Amino acid sequence: MMHWFDGPLAALDTQTTGPDAEEDRIVSAALVLQDAAGGRFRVTRWLVSPGIPVPGRATEVHGLTEDHLQRNGRWPAPVMEELGRALAEQCVTRRPVVVTDAPFGLTLLDRELRRHRASSLAGYLGDTPLCVLDPRVLDRHLDRHREGPRALGDLCALYGVELESAHDAAADAAAALELVRALGHRYAGRLERLSPPELHALQEEWHAAQARGPQAWFDTGGGSPQPVDPAWPLRPVLPAAA
Repeated sequence: MMHWFDGPLAALDTQTTGPDAEEDRIVSAALVLQDAAGGRFRVTRWLVSPGIPVPGRATEVHGLTEDHLQRNGRWPAPVMEELGRALAEQCVTRRPVVVTDAPFGLTLLDRELRRHRASSLAGYLGDTPLCVLDPRVLDRHLDRHREGPRALGDLCALYGVELESAHDAAADAAAALELVRALGHRYAGRLERLSPPELHALQEEWHAAQARGPQAWFDTGGGSPQPVDPAWPLRPVLPAAA
């Protein structure tokens, strides 16, 4: 019997102009498909000229300069159309999509679709439900008492997943996909009886619970006050300023 973590998976990753899902822009993206564990990766890549300045600190992370993006990137509107359709395709075929830190990546894609396509991620999905697997949420729930950082590179090192060319969208997506497979095997006793849609629903609860701890810490004076959004895998649209 093949478990879901050995079966078909997709993974989506984006590189951006910064860490703000509401205002920053996508500069590169990749969708990686794998039909079974150990199988060949099928990779689609996008490079985007975002139409706004690319800060030097972002270039230091992913290596994409503003000049390179202007010369080689495509206009955002057609890329966002292709990304929205590609993600919807995976949902129609019921292939789970791995997205590391989904509330950032999927929220950013949703805002880009609103910005450049006058639509939304929900508009592209229609009545088809998302089925997302987020390795950060899974790891935090399954090994909640472990201390230390849980960025993609940290998790790959912990679970024995090779990560080549970190902060390249395709490399990060492929590593995240393999990371979810590794999590599935390590915690098979707790995960093998759950279907990906059931896991999606559980991750909504787990992420909300994970957000409550940091929020309580901020609320009691532990560091600079800042809201911790419990929404997963997509943050709601902020109300328009008066």
